[in-house]
Amino acid sequence: MFPEPPTPGPPSPDTPPDSSRISHGPVPPWALATIVLVSGLLFFSCCFCLYRKRCRRRTGKKSQAQAQVHLQEVKGLGQSYIDKVQPEVEELEPAPSVPGQQVADKHELGRLQYSLDYDFQSGQLLVGILQAEGLAALDLGGSSDPYVLVYLLPDKRRRYETKVHRQTLNPHFGETFAFKVPYVELGGRVLVMAVYDFDRFSRNDAIGEVRVPMSSVDLGRPVQAWRELQAAPREEQEKLGDICFSLRYVPTAGKLTVIVLEAKNLKKMDVGGLSDPYVKVHLLQGGKKVRKKKTTIKKNTLNPYYNEAFSFEVPCDQVQVSSDLPFSKNPDP
Repeated sequence: MFPEPPTPGPPSPDTPPDSSRISHGPVPPWALATIVLVSGLLFFSCCFCLYRKRCRRRTGKKSQAQAQVHLQEVKGLGQSYIDKVQPEVEELEPAPSVPGQQVADKHELGRLQYSLDYDFQSGQLLVGILQAEGLAALDLGGSSDPYVLVYLLPDKRRRYETKVHRQTLNPHFGETFAFKVPYVELGGRVLVMAVYDFDRFSRNDAIGEVRVPMSSVDLGRPVQAWRELQAAPREEQEKLGDICFSLRYVPTAGKLTVIVLEAKNLKKMDVGGLSDPYVKVHLLQGGKKVRKKKTTIKKNTLNPYYNEAFSFEVPCDQVQVSSDLPFSKNPDP
């Protein structure tokens, strides 16, 4: 009644084989060698990477340590250099002062002896410059070349000068100067006796001065006194202008040629703010004028152009003592 189950027969050739029935054979040698080789390469690659990483860390630490050592050496070298160049304040010694500066700082400028007398018959004030002692040394050789400039304020135009005494700090002058001033006007005057150090090639330096208000002096009898020098007040140099000139000397002919070229920025002397300048050239010999020349006058200008030449006969053996040529620019002829 029921159909019978089919009986299994031989498998068809088209039916795929059962995998459970496949038998595993031995692994070939070449596959085994390949697996071992790949595994070895991976292992050596990992070891090489770890080694390089550790080497980099060690190199970085070593270079950083060397940099710190070099930085410490530089700091130490810089500190030693600072110690040599910039010592401590306690180690600093006072700088040596120029001659006369230390004396001037202590107000030891020297002292001056003078005399005063009034001649009522002629109406003259007689000022005697007798001597000075202990003057400050302003020259490099430890001495000075002093002279005294005498004038009565407020009039500065009338001045007298003593002779210059070379290389001495205790000069004896022994000179007398007369100022014609009415006796009734003396009370408002101030006598100034300024001591200077003469310098041939630069501006004379002030050593000190003595100021005597005439209202405090009894001129009923001659007066003779010593006074300490006081520091002279600094006066600003007045800008007078510039002059351009040239000098030429021919030893074989004994001729000195002076060429006055031009002047600039001269002082205003006229009411209109201009000047009429000219130049005087003096040839000095032994302190005396032996020759003099004068340029033409340039009208209404503060920047005159001359270009004028002057010749002086000067023997070769007298050039050193007679080549002092002062120039003067005067507004009026």
